[in-house]
Amino acid sequence: MKTDTQEKTFGALKSEFGYKNLMQAPRVEKIVVSAGVGSKFDPKKRELVKDRLAKITGQAPAPRAAKKSVAAFKIRTGDTVGYQVTLRGARGKAFLDKLIHIVLPRAKDFRGLRPETIDEMGNMTIGLKEHIVFPETADEESKDIFGLAITIVTTARNKKEAESFLRHLGLPLRAK
Repeated sequence: MKTDTQEKTFGALKSEFGYKNLMQAPRVEKIVVSAGVGSKFDPKKRELVKDRLAKITGQAPAPRAAKKSVAAFKIRTGDTVGYQVTLRGARGKAFLDKLIHIVLPRAKDFRGLRPETIDEMGNMTIGLKEHIVFPETADEESKDIFGLAITIVTTARNKKEAESFLRHLGLPLRAK
């Protein structure tokens, strides 16, 4: 099933990469939003992160457990150290649109995303220092601010293809 976005992407990138088929054009597979809880001993902070992440994404976050015990941080294997949400389909598309047009322009000292954050498999990870740049959380108390990691997973085959695709989507990437 082809979508309008796939056709536009195919048309725009066809000559650059020599695509012969619509299904060769890259597309966004999923968007993963994750946040650490900071202190495992503060249940209020853990609940706050979970609640705000649910407001931002519109989906309930899944807890992420520690894989290893670290004595210096008093963390044991299995302790909840963060929350993660995976967005696909219409929710992922709506979140990406909100990220590009509302959230990134509101970020403090934003001068564009670095193309170096795209990995060799064609995925891009964006780190935000403050979750309050999202409109769903801006009006609430700003004493407990936490950071987010947003990973955009694409079907692009390499870094160059992913960069062209993400620029076509409208992500504000810096010039090299």
